[in-house]
Amino acid sequence: MTASSEVPRIDLDQPRWDQSTFLGRLKHFANLTDMRTVLSSDAKLNEARDLVTKYRLGATPPGTTEEQLWYAKKLYDSAFHPDSGELQNMIGRMSFQVPGGMLITGFMLQFYRTIPAVVFWQWINQSFNALVNYTNRNAASAITTKQIGTAYVTATTAAVAVSVGLNSLTSRAPQLMQRFVPFAAVAAGNFANIPLMRQRELMNGILVTDGNGNELGKSKKAAKKGIFQVFVSRVSMAAPGMLLCPIIMQKLERYRWMQRITFLHGPIQVILVGCFLVFMVPTACALFPQRASLAVEKLEPDLRASIQEKYGDTIKTVYFNKGL
Repeated sequence: MTASSEVPRIDLDQPRWDQSTFLGRLKHFANLTDMRTVLSSDAKLNEARDLVTKYRLGATPPGTTEEQLWYAKKLYDSAFHPDSGELQNMIGRMSFQVPGGMLITGFMLQFYRTIPAVVFWQWINQSFNALVNYTNRNAASAITTKQIGTAYVTATTAAVAVSVGLNSLTSRAPQLMQRFVPFAAVAAGNFANIPLMRQRELMNGILVTDGNGNELGKSKKAAKKGIFQVFVSRVSMAAPGMLLCPIIMQKLERYRWMQRITFLHGPIQVILVGCFLVFMVPTACALFPQRASLAVEKLEPDLRASIQEKYGDTIKTVYFNKGL
């Protein structure tokens, strides 16, 4: 008896959990962003991809269990781009958000007093963000090296300008207020970074399909909606840790034992941020479905007319990958 007859047929092209509900998306993204998958070697990831491919072709190796299939799909989704199928660079994967984000954010929150430290850590953070945004873009919309460079420089400049400017304005303000400056800079950087890194989508539109995956054309309005949702998710991902950690540290630093271990303040903040990110990365990703939708009536007039001419009123909603 072959494995294909032993294992109940499952649709690996669909998420394991219902994406129409927040809880279903939360389970899906907790699975997708599991930082343990970062430790998987390229060989193991390619093996997982091969198993998923074989299953789709009906050539599953004998003895394969349903859990093995779902685990292979988990590794595949965590490391391969949903549009292009290419193996993503490790640092840009959403599964690297917790280890990467906790290190960078923790040190941004710790080293906020001097201009050189602010500039350095904002540069590191925006470099990380640019790589994540590029890695998780809608791959159907190509972007040139020049556009990538422009997006990176603009976002980094915006983040540094906001952080340095606010540092100057709050130099005489209470210390707690000064500790909130990194979050304002991160939000400003994301506001510039995400749209610029995905500017081709805004200029040319992104591919939209019907419910069965049939291509209908490209829409700039869909691109705007998807990019806005990604911006909200990214800011929401960072907000709890960057807003609550300063308050926690402010209270802890009043204790004498904490004052005696100033050399550990940075690592402590890294751990605190990590605790927030473990929960916030999947939560923020789950705020909106990755397969976003838009009513046909809200599309550009020419695309709407094209769809109605070909399909009449049978298609009410179009779908697209908003990216992460």
